[in-house]
Amino acid sequence: MKKFNDKGITYPKGFKAAALNCGIKDAGLDLALVLSESPAAAAGVFTKNVCCAAPVILSKNHVNSEKVKAILVNSGNANAATGKQGYNDAAYCAEEIAFRLKCEPTEILIASTGIIGVPLPKEKIAGSLDKLVDNLSPENGESFSEAILTTDTFKKEFACEIQLENGKVRIGGVAKGSGMIMPDLATMLAFITTDAKIDRHFLCELLRDAVNKTFNRITVDSDTSTNDSVMILAGGASSVEINSGNKKRFLDGLLTICEELAKMIVKDGEGATKFVSVTAQGCQTESDADKIARSVANSPLVKTALYGGDPNWGRVIMAVGKAGVLFDQDKLDIYFNDILTVKSGVKSGESLEKIKSVFEQKEIEIKICINSGEANATVWTCDLSHKYVDINIDYN
Repeated sequence: MKKFNDKGITYPKGFKAAALNCGIKDAGLDLALVLSESPAAAAGVFTKNVCCAAPVILSKNHVNSEKVKAILVNSGNANAATGKQGYNDAAYCAEEIAFRLKCEPTEILIASTGIIGVPLPKEKIAGSLDKLVDNLSPENGESFSEAILTTDTFKKEFACEIQLENGKVRIGGVAKGSGMIMPDLATMLAFITTDAKIDRHFLCELLRDAVNKTFNRITVDSDTSTNDSVMILAGGASSVEINSGNKKRFLDGLLTICEELAKMIVKDGEGATKFVSVTAQGCQTESDADKIARSVANSPLVKTALYGGDPNWGRVIMAVGKAGVLFDQDKLDIYFNDILTVKSGVKSGESLEKIKSVFEQKEIEIKICINSGEANATVWTCDLSHKYVDINIDYN
């Protein structure tokens, strides 16, 4: 597998993108479009938040269409908590871009991110669509990744090429996300394209598998947003069909794209200074391991200790114990970057200075060994800093 951290959604054959400023933001790109030259099979995974945004409701319906032509995305306005008018505005945007692309509105997916509770300026969007369509090009993948950002500090894109027995396929992806991030998606948008030929139902199965192992294993602040969406388009331009014989290798590529993008989101967590991997292992079930890893990853006390460089392993024990999983605490071992800190439920003999040196690093691995089974789970998170509060006070 060849990997590229400088390529995105237009790396696969048969895709074009465009982006511009339509006036939602005072400056910077805020409207983006990705187009499949051939009608594509589509799949999506969306937020579990009951108060989901209008574009989520619309795209949940449209993604079940036999073919999808394009995805229209705006940043700066979430079109969430906007009532029936919000849905009508999203539908209007889908109709307007469908007219210009000569397809049905149900062949358009919509995504929005930004301020909640503010009506979508649909006239600004509609007034920019002609120029947006005119600018469609395979060269504009990077501008698409820029246009979807809000509080992000850098663009997130990744691509790969996979050699299968029946030919080569490409997968490319972009994402945005920085705050309001919690497993089960977040204030996170991710868009993936592939030139492989895949049945829509098969594609949905593969995407769900990939999302559960990647995007649903990240947390910045334990909050699940109203607009979470991961969408994939399979245009088929390579003519290479994905089937039961080669699906594992294709899934490996899809997992790679999703994991790289997911980790970028955590590294760009609002105010984050450290990337933290939390692994619970030796549990009786994967569900138990997941609960323990998430409990530690979401603990404000653990996250502030990480930010302050405070080797307070007692906070980790607390978070492990409150996860709702029964285990023998006398068998509990905890490692920080392979330094044994807790042995059999009590402090190990390691020096405080050596443990503190780990907390001062930019990347930290916390490994929790329950020692009662074979199941493992990993969650990726970051520290919690003063800047997180400042960013969210100022965001309006």
